[in-house]
Amino acid sequence: MKSIFGTDGIRGKFNEDINYSLAYKVGYALGLTLENNNPIIIGRDTRISGDILLQAITTGINASGKKFINIGICPTPAIPFLIKKENLSSGIMISASHNPPEYNGIKIFDHNGQKVTKNFENKIQQLIEELNQNISVPKKEISLKTNKELMDIYIQSLIQTMGGDDLSGMKIILDTCYGSATTCAKTIFQTLGADVKVINHSKNGLKINMNCGSTNLEPLKKALKESPADMGFSFDGDADRVIGVDSKGNILDGDHILFLWGRELMEQNALTNNLLISTEMANLGFEKAWNKLGGILYRTDVGDKYVHEAIKEKSAVLGGEQSGHILSEINNFSGDGILTALQISKYCKKKNIFLSDWLQTSFKPFTQKLTNIKLNFQINKVNPRTKNLIVQTISNFHEIYSDNCRIYIRPSGTEPVMRVLVEAKNQKIVHSLSSEITNKLNLEINKIIN
Repeated sequence: MKSIFGTDGIRGKFNEDINYSLAYKVGYALGLTLENNNPIIIGRDTRISGDILLQAITTGINASGKKFINIGICPTPAIPFLIKKENLSSGIMISASHNPPEYNGIKIFDHNGQKVTKNFENKIQQLIEELNQNISVPKKEISLKTNKELMDIYIQSLIQTMGGDDLSGMKIILDTCYGSATTCAKTIFQTLGADVKVINHSKNGLKINMNCGSTNLEPLKKALKESPADMGFSFDGDADRVIGVDSKGNILDGDHILFLWGRELMEQNALTNNLLISTEMANLGFEKAWNKLGGILYRTDVGDKYVHEAIKEKSAVLGGEQSGHILSEINNFSGDGILTALQISKYCKKKNIFLSDWLQTSFKPFTQKLTNIKLNFQINKVNPRTKNLIVQTISNFHEIYSDNCRIYIRPSGTEPVMRVLVEAKNQKIVHSLSSEITNKLNLEINKIIN
């Protein structure tokens, strides 16, 4: 059996890669693996399949003899926060993050509120393989109550991160992406005194991430034109990412967030070794500008768990990804889009500056072009020999083109695509090289597979 775990838990199309039976076994295996008898907390985003997977996982946990707490639809970061706050044994978030509605996923957190290790995933995998031989999956539904009090505790914790500051006098637009942010983002910003307009605000699992949210900023830009505001924030499906847009339509991505927030911390002498952690996707213009300030940018593989590992290893206090997944010490390095949006808003208020003016003081990005090559297979499901050939081919491309500009190629851990990033100062070079590399790589991969 190939590993069911990818770069961020279990992820795939519902009823193809992930179904009731697998979810039941995950719940059952998790319950058997945990030594702590405290309850397991479970939340989900708005996807229609989330209800079915929630039933399956909780039934499995029940069968293992463990207890659970269901908090219903919530942002992913609510799970790790509440694990620590309520001394729970573990947590599960049912979500496929920024992926389309037909996808879903299962993210598992340990008793410290951190994503489980590879060793723990291997234990779950082994138990599931044994269960495949020895267990029939019951379809009996169990009664599920939603614990709203815990969600209120999470909401209050976000408000408290402001340290008594408010957002009165600020006009802010939020795109809650028909997802998890619909549960609380508007309430939090309004409680802090902001004048808030919200778009894509219904809990609609059929529309989650569809032409909206952090992966499609056009609805937010349109809303800012039609109803002028100081700034806008666009979340992804489970609200662990955020991308900002200023009043003029300029984009505040994760690189700009890290640069601006990091610079504030640097000026306060609150940044360990002037160090920021990001990934191989971070813009080269960001790195060069940060170095010029006397800072160090440490790059990891793509994925928030790799950023988190490097933060811990190097005692950093801030890190994240260009995609808007930002990890700070404020909440024990759990990526939280709403928290990030609050911090950016807070800095603008305290500095008495518009986001559009603050963003002008950020770095000038190099031209980047990210192209997705569609694959008819998942990279983690091919045989080891084929996978090694693909990895070697990617390595060859890195070596051939490294003199001209920065090239970064990687298979997605969550979708059947190969991502090709080309970056340089010169826009023409970027576009011509991107086309050349994408076409050649596509041919090479097809040769290997066929």
